[in-house]
Amino acid sequence: MTGAGVTGARKTAAVTGVFAVLGGLVLAGCAAGPPASRPVPRAVTPTAPLSPSQAPVRSRGAAAPPEGPEQTDVYAADRPGMLSPVVKGFRSLVYVPNSESGTVDVIDPETYRIVRHFTVGALPQHVVPSWDLKTLWVNNNRGNFLTPIDPRTGRPGRPVPVDDPYNLYFSPDGAYALVMAERNNQLDLRDPHSMRRLRSLPLPCRGVNHGDFTADGSVFLASCEFSGDLVVVDWRTPRLIRRVHLGHMSMPQDVKLSPDGRVFYVADMERHGVWLVDAATYEVVRFMPTGRGAHGLYASRDSRHLYVSNRGEGSVSVVSFAQRKVVDVWRIPGGGSPDMGGVSADGTKLWLSGRYHGVVYVFDTRTGKVLRTIPVGAGPHGLCVYPQPGRYSLGHTGVFR
Repeated sequence: MTGAGVTGARKTAAVTGVFAVLGGLVLAGCAAGPPASRPVPRAVTPTAPLSPSQAPVRSRGAAAPPEGPEQTDVYAADRPGMLSPVVKGFRSLVYVPNSESGTVDVIDPETYRIVRHFTVGALPQHVVPSWDLKTLWVNNNRGNFLTPIDPRTGRPGRPVPVDDPYNLYFSPDGAYALVMAERNNQLDLRDPHSMRRLRSLPLPCRGVNHGDFTADGSVFLASCEFSGDLVVVDWRTPRLIRRVHLGHMSMPQDVKLSPDGRVFYVADMERHGVWLVDAATYEVVRFMPTGRGAHGLYASRDSRHLYVSNRGEGSVSVVSFAQRKVVDVWRIPGGGSPDMGGVSADGTKLWLSGRYHGVVYVFDTRTGKVLRTIPVGAGPHGLCVYPQPGRYSLGHTGVFR
């Protein structure tokens, strides 16, 4: 997923330029649909480890992430009603960053009305809950800063300078903020509170943007949309473990781990579906078509289904985690551009931004019907439904454990 300014012909031109550079490095057979054979992972020279003074230190009283390979449901703490004591007093609101407007609209999910509107910075991309659940961060990509929002009041605070914050994640132990510096092609490890940069990890790919962690939290798998790659990162060191090339026709987007921790699902906007990647070997298992412009990935509150927003055709595909196949498709009447968002705390609604239509869609997850279409600013992108169940946040628009 790119900034709102790189759309239509401009985005095609940008991607075409990257593909031209990569064209001589990939197999010609990748051009015609999903490749018949699995991409070959490429080993990479490890980077130097962090110095002792930069080693992760968990804050006193912080909850430890789940450990061990025997975990059967990584989303077990995300059930309806399982709100952390930290957020129980927070008002339920939906925060919508309007990339082209440079603003945030705040929606009351009960009335579907905008209750607050404020200006942030240039090209706000996502609204991201902090690891400790106490702050929401607006990623002002072109403005080069993060705008904090107090979720107790819904009001913005003083901006914090951060270079190229396209997207934001947090290490499972809460020690680091991981800034996806998309145009800089690197992962920046920062202090999760002050956002002071501690270390940068250059990546051998272009356009790093989304990711998720393995069940034990030790490895971060991220997508690079402009070069059609996935990168496997040991964030503790930090070092690059492997690069997986999906093909020059790929544009990988959102990444989501299956509840059993065995497979990563990776949306591919140009292949119009999702890749299934083994979470232990990082090898591609297979490709699953969903719809044009497959983009955002969201787990249902009961861990049974994965919602895939198909931005290019105005639909949402419902994937069964158990069967690993599409079992339903929800369509927006008249079409649309469903992008990023989140599931309501009770699991009955899926909120998605309408990237090219200046609206927000609210789906009923029980029927698949669109309940409301709410006008917002221009280029709405990574909206955040907050608060949500979970003990801590791994970032993006709401990945909780």
